[in-house]
Amino acid sequence: MHPKQLPFLLYADAEGKVFEDTTMYMAGRSGWDAVVPDVSDLIEMPEGSEFYVLPGRKAVGFDVETGEYKVRAEGFAVAAFVPPAHTTLFLAAYENLPEAPTLPLFCYNAVGWYNDKFYVASTRIDEDVRQDPKGFDHNLVTENVKNILAQYPENRLLAHIGNNCALTYYCPAARNFFMGRYEAPIPTSSACNANCVGCISFQPADEEITSSQDRLQFKPTVDEICEYTIPHLENVEDAIVSFGQGCEGEPLLMWETNAKAIEKIRSKTDKGIININTNGSMPKAVEAMCKAGLQSIRVSMNSAQPSIYERYYLPNNYRFENLKESIKVVRSHGGWASINYFVFPGMTDSVQEYEALRNFILETDLTMIQWRNFNIDPDWYLGRMGVIDCGETMGVKNMMNEIKKEFPNLLFGYFNPPKRKIVSKIKLGTK
Repeated sequence: MHPKQLPFLLYADAEGKVFEDTTMYMAGRSGWDAVVPDVSDLIEMPEGSEFYVLPGRKAVGFDVETGEYKVRAEGFAVAAFVPPAHTTLFLAAYENLPEAPTLPLFCYNAVGWYNDKFYVASTRIDEDVRQDPKGFDHNLVTENVKNILAQYPENRLLAHIGNNCALTYYCPAARNFFMGRYEAPIPTSSACNANCVGCISFQPADEEITSSQDRLQFKPTVDEICEYTIPHLENVEDAIVSFGQGCEGEPLLMWETNAKAIEKIRSKTDKGIININTNGSMPKAVEAMCKAGLQSIRVSMNSAQPSIYERYYLPNNYRFENLKESIKVVRSHGGWASINYFVFPGMTDSVQEYEALRNFILETDLTMIQWRNFNIDPDWYLGRMGVIDCGETMGVKNMMNEIKKEFPNLLFGYFNPPKRKIVSKIKLGTK
């Protein structure tokens, strides 16, 4: 539900209490600029959202009487973090004070207040409820972690997914697995061949930000992988098992182990979907995994423009063109191919990026875009990318609409789809 008018500005005091300022309307941020969102870009803040106070940053908005841009002298700017399945259309707008620290690796959504409700500049891009916060039962997760680890006491991978991912980091995929549903994670790689600026599992010791979680520290065996993934595929409705998780490096570096595990899995069951979340850097490794039975790939990227992609990923021994080749390999085997597309308003919706994305879709025969929120400090990111002027923009929602018009069969969403959704779009095993 959209508001009937532009919501009012929100700000926080030094204790973190949030207030509205009815003399100013909320602003959104696109690139470096504060902009006036359209009410059609705003929805009621979803259940499970969180508020962030932005230290060293002043709230900015637009004067109710004159429409002029204003900086609120007192208090601090605030932002919302929206739950999975929602895509941010505008970031929170603010002005930095000299002492403003770099923000942690989260997404900072514009938020306002109107008629006793909070509104965010966001859209629900996927109706799948698999990661809706209200759907998790922490007591059940905790109990099932204990029971499953007791059942498989020698499985290091299960211990990692249970103790670290599910109970320490509250990873939605890991928690879902221990609730016996949806997508089971398969982290396998402690190393990576990229040096992503905003990596959530590894940051250099001299970097000003810290990773939000620790990386896997061992190499799982084929048996450790298969011990829990085969039962998951056999017994869970809409089951998916996925190599490549936030708690690891690049899974293609472990392609031989992964391929052997896929072969063993498929020797026992043909149910569900086997997927890999990857940077797509090694097409030959992808080919080997497809021959073993891999059915789905999701390639992460912050941009379809090689220069912007490579400034963020800082790749070792691969180039942007490898991503395209990996997707083409999966499609040549009749598999499903998605991109995990990091949405940054003002960059993602630039005219140049739109054209680059169009060409990427045409060249790769892509089947899905997962419009994911980019967890990063906006100023820090733009600075590291060396971006001074984002150029002409078209708006994230308008860009989505234009892409959908040109590619009506391209699926939009947030999650890796289950088999029933895939086969409604393509016949697996045939292009």
